[in-house]
Amino acid sequence: MSDRNRLKIVSVLAAFLFIAAALNAYYTDRSAAEAAALGWGSSGDKVNEIQSKLKQWGYYDGPITGYYGELTYKAVRLFQQKNGLKVDGIVGPETAAALGINLGGGAPASSASAGGGGNQNDIYLLARVVHGEARGEPYVGKVAIAAVVLNRVRHPDFPNTIAGVIYQPGAFTAVDDGQINLTPDEESLKAARDAMNGWDPTYGAIYYWNPATATSKWIWSRPIHIRIGKHVFAK
Repeated sequence: MSDRNRLKIVSVLAAFLFIAAALNAYYTDRSAAEAAALGWGSSGDKVNEIQSKLKQWGYYDGPITGYYGELTYKAVRLFQQKNGLKVDGIVGPETAAALGINLGGGAPASSASAGGGGNQNDIYLLARVVHGEARGEPYVGKVAIAAVVLNRVRHPDFPNTIAGVIYQPGAFTAVDDGQINLTPDEESLKAARDAMNGWDPTYGAIYYWNPATATSKWIWSRPIHIRIGKHVFAK
């Protein structure tokens, strides 16, 4: 066999291997992307978790079946619409983070410990509620709002994730009126980080309200133990 023919064979083999590697990478990435999203027709424990969260928060009124059908699809779309997410009925990374679900397994996407930084999803979601609830408050008042969210996460009477606490129906005015969808400023982000790192100027409060605007008789039954800015805080 001549050198020229050998070169042709080597070139063809090299091209074949390159194409095979490219196709493998494409289908691997595609499979990973599909695995990182749940939609109509999906089934399993993660769908169970999605249905349970949506049912707990009042978006889903069907049975917990573990099958992603029409009722789950509609509930996901409603949740996305209510919370400023892309409305497509698919639970991808962003919707999963808002639900407090980790599609890849392991720790929930939004959970809180007793201090220790948290992940970027935790911090950004916390900053959004701070920005929506406490714009115009002194810095310590912003940290206080974030601290209340984290105190609720640790309290047995509330959901055990940041997303769960924030999106609990009726829990925060900023969620109800859409202000949570505003982009948080740097001070709100810093306040969220400080709270995640353990600063709690409320000394364990799980409730707060503005005395000038609060109309709930029940909330006034809670014993106030500190005032920060325009808000009072209670356990």
